[in-house]
Amino acid sequence: MKYIMAGDSLRLDTSRCLGDGRCLEVCPHGVLALANRKAIIADRSRCMQCGACQKNCPSQAIDFTQ
Repeated sequence: MKYIMAGDSLRLDTSRCLGDGRCLEVCPHGVLALANRKAIIADRSRCMQCGACQKNCPSQAIDFTQ
């Protein structure tokens, strides 16, 4: 499923990422993946901007900005 907003406001600061994978566990649509022990945005179009990844990121590497 693809969403209208398609994660347009999803921002990921890989320099802050701890690579613990919490964001992957809570994302209901598999938007994020791990590469080289850091989170990456694998498929932005699947993002429904629910904020689960942001709320569960201990290093605050994920943000939604307009």
